[in-house]
Amino acid sequence: MTPPAARRPRTAPAVALVTALVTALVTALVTALTGAVAGAAAPAAPSHPAHRRVLTVAVAQTVDSLSPFTAQRVISTSIHRMIYEYLTNYSAKDASVIPGLATSWQASPSGLTWRYTIRSGERWSDGVPVTAHDAAFTFSKMISDPAAATANGNFTANFASATAPDDRTLLIRLKRPQATMLALDVPIVPEHIWKNVRDYASFNNDQSFPIVGDGPFVLTRYQPDQYIRLDAARHYWRGSPRFDEVLFRYYKDQDAAVEALRKGEVSFVSGLTPAQYDSLRHTPGITADLASAKRFFALAMNPGASALDGQRFGDGNPALRDPRVRRAVQYAIDRERLVEKATQGYAVPGAGYLPPRYRTYHWAPDPAHAMGYDPARAEALLDSAGYRRGPDGIRRTPRGGPLTLRLLGHNTDPQDQRAGEYIAGWLRKAGIQVDQSYVDPSTLAAREQAGDYDLAFDGWAVNPDPDYVLSIQTCAARPQTPRSAGATDDFLCDPAYDRLYRQQSEEYDPARRAALVQRMQQRLYEDGYLDVLYYPAVLEAYRSDQIASIQRQPLNGGNIYPQDGYWSWWSAVPGSGAADGAAGPWAGLTGKLGTGGGLGLVFAAVILLGGLAARTVRRRRTRDERE
Repeated sequence: MTPPAARRPRTAPAVALVTALVTALVTALVTALTGAVAGAAAPAAPSHPAHRRVLTVAVAQTVDSLSPFTAQRVISTSIHRMIYEYLTNYSAKDASVIPGLATSWQASPSGLTWRYTIRSGERWSDGVPVTAHDAAFTFSKMISDPAAATANGNFTANFASATAPDDRTLLIRLKRPQATMLALDVPIVPEHIWKNVRDYASFNNDQSFPIVGDGPFVLTRYQPDQYIRLDAARHYWRGSPRFDEVLFRYYKDQDAAVEALRKGEVSFVSGLTPAQYDSLRHTPGITADLASAKRFFALAMNPGASALDGQRFGDGNPALRDPRVRRAVQYAIDRERLVEKATQGYAVPGAGYLPPRYRTYHWAPDPAHAMGYDPARAEALLDSAGYRRGPDGIRRTPRGGPLTLRLLGHNTDPQDQRAGEYIAGWLRKAGIQVDQSYVDPSTLAAREQAGDYDLAFDGWAVNPDPDYVLSIQTCAARPQTPRSAGATDDFLCDPAYDRLYRQQSEEYDPARRAALVQRMQQRLYEDGYLDVLYYPAVLEAYRSDQIASIQRQPLNGGNIYPQDGYWSWWSAVPGSGAADGAAGPWAGLTGKLGTGGGLGLVFAAVILLGGLAARTVRRRRTRDERE
């Protein structure tokens, strides 16, 4: 499988769309008639037994890209964990660093040169040997091509070079010490495939299957907003997965996903609402899990969007540039009650940027400096900032208009709307009018990236090493121009925060680094542009008859999805009722497309139509999804 040198843009014009549609249908016809599936003839494609044990996972998040160089969403990066090896991995037991593609490593006395020994005897799924040259190519590309550094450039910005003096040795030379050298969350790609890609900004790695990788699974088929199919890699060095296939199936309606779980049409559902979790945990045949928070849920306040070229853009309310107004918003919100009402108690009130699960780095303010619920303090701050109440109780801006903040959230997430109602009520009591707007993720992403909002719900999952999630709040993460994409979360640019970020990134001593990371969280907290409201528990459930056992991360109190690694899907043991891919509800998809029958053609046409139509409105990245 070799990807074409260049790809069409994500949003195709109408003529191109029609051309693509016709081409796709013709291809589907030929495929169905000849029984040939694109890429099926690859040398190392997994063999398929007559009856396949399929683990079906209900998902809602859209893939932003299947390119490891640009993908940032949870669903995309989780897929990459399954199909590509990283130099190191995180253990299922406690998320500590363990070998991955690299079996050992050593730093020079100066800490500026790192030598990794690459695992021997490994092969890509097309049969080509995996070598240190693949790793050197991956990192060198990220060093030399800004587009290839879009998703994970924070890991290579300090690299001077990445070379492979032989097949088993990778040498990375640094400009300065770098604390993340054992936590480089970068998928290593096959050089013989990716050297042919001309434009890393537009190539999405989603047109030719199977995708060549070296992980425990091989991505064999994908249709946007329909499904993602992964087959077990039969010769994976850690052992082949027990299930023959993992199928990520899309449900836009979470209630429909839960109903599918009850019926046995899917094996696993995550992201449950508290009510769904409470109902499922008393349902025979279903195991409901509650795990400690891996992410935070926050209220972002627009600081006034700006790009690296100095241009300002967006229409954020200038009142939020006054720290007194931002602190007033923080004091006006009752986090304890918000947790009780919006999550039914399945969360922990928030403050620091990193959830308590990451004890080494987690920070919380001491009681004397916490900005807890204090309506009187909020009133006083707004008064001192010059926003006095009008006759209707709403405070007035310097121009005499009502002080109104627009709150932006997802119409697909009940949590946003529940929390929004309470926050709007508390701010209204403080004299701030709130216009709530809940929109589809594409619209929300477009407005956020344009800087057209005042308040927005925000949330990120956090890796064991916090460097990445800390990097998205640095000045350098902003877009190059107002029209270009950037890794920034909230357009923040605080030189003092940036200095701390650089210090922690260069600190090899764990204790000193943790102290710097905690100071960064304190800075964010006091700055007030990102108000961490709470850390929501992970609520998920699976069918006990289809999954006999599955690994959590960490083992005690951990979650199944998402993980920092592939442990859950790799370790899952089929139960007596495990879905049979040849006879289950998606038999037309997993079976017919692979053998070429009339029913397969119908499915192919429908799915291709749906997928191509979806491309015309392909969603931009949303802040909540770039986790």
